[in-house]
Amino acid sequence: MKITEKMKDRVTLSFEVFPPKAEEGMPRLMGVLDNLYSWSPDFISCTYGAGGTDKGRNFDIIRAIAAAGRAIPVSHYTTIHHTREDIRRDIDQYLSIGVNHFLALRGDFAPGENETHGDFGHATELVEFLKKAYGDRICVSVGSSCEGHILCRSLESDIAFLRRKQDLGADYIVTQLTFDMDQFRRWLDAIRAAGVTMPIVVGVMPVLSRDACIRHCLSMNGCAIPHKLARHISTYYNDPEGFTEAGKEYTVEQIYEYVNCGVNGIHLYTLNKSEAMNDILARTGLFSKE
Repeated sequence: MKITEKMKDRVTLSFEVFPPKAEEGMPRLMGVLDNLYSWSPDFISCTYGAGGTDKGRNFDIIRAIAAAGRAIPVSHYTTIHHTREDIRRDIDQYLSIGVNHFLALRGDFAPGENETHGDFGHATELVEFLKKAYGDRICVSVGSSCEGHILCRSLESDIAFLRRKQDLGADYIVTQLTFDMDQFRRWLDAIRAAGVTMPIVVGVMPVLSRDACIRHCLSMNGCAIPHKLARHISTYYNDPEGFTEAGKEYTVEQIYEYVNCGVNGIHLYTLNKSEAMNDILARTGLFSKE
């Protein structure tokens, strides 16, 4: 069953994990995945590093999720260093182990690089190629920045590209993190007005660490720190434990707001930390643990 079919009946739950930097970290990640399975997630996605690094471990993790049979595995797939032949070979390899869900992205450049070094320069081209080559054999999700991608000239331009991805056959959206709920609502209204009808799975970054929170906003995504979050950072600036505890409540409230906006799925960026996910999800009361 495709993820989009599940979204017709309820708000889905999903998680994102990433490959550990060293092979020694793989057993720990397998333990994290076992914990996440207990929430009966609809899917679990796995990233790989900037410039295509850790791609081999990505495949190993995706294969392990598929073998467990407790969540649909979704592999990130980027344009970085990929020719058409590379893409066909890779997708065929995923299909051979029963994996047919992909998040199509341009991808992050490696330090010192500013181009993809592949046949495609943008995610739009990747979506077009995948859908022409594989059609309904695969389910393709696409990213979207609710505050506009940092390299896009305007939010309107960003939304136009999102509409183009839909026209090329993309199946659903997975948003980048945003803490500004007013901006999320404006973005939601704007994409619907632009004719974007794809289901929306919102990426939720838990508020667990002061420095990580600031870094995710400013140095990685170019997204705003709204007044409510700024007050949270200031209140617990020198109290790491207090920050984490109050941050979990902040995340729970954001999940409630997203659900009330009518989104189709909640996608938690786990940072490979299942304990915090357990606490946050239990506090929402919206999802059941086995």
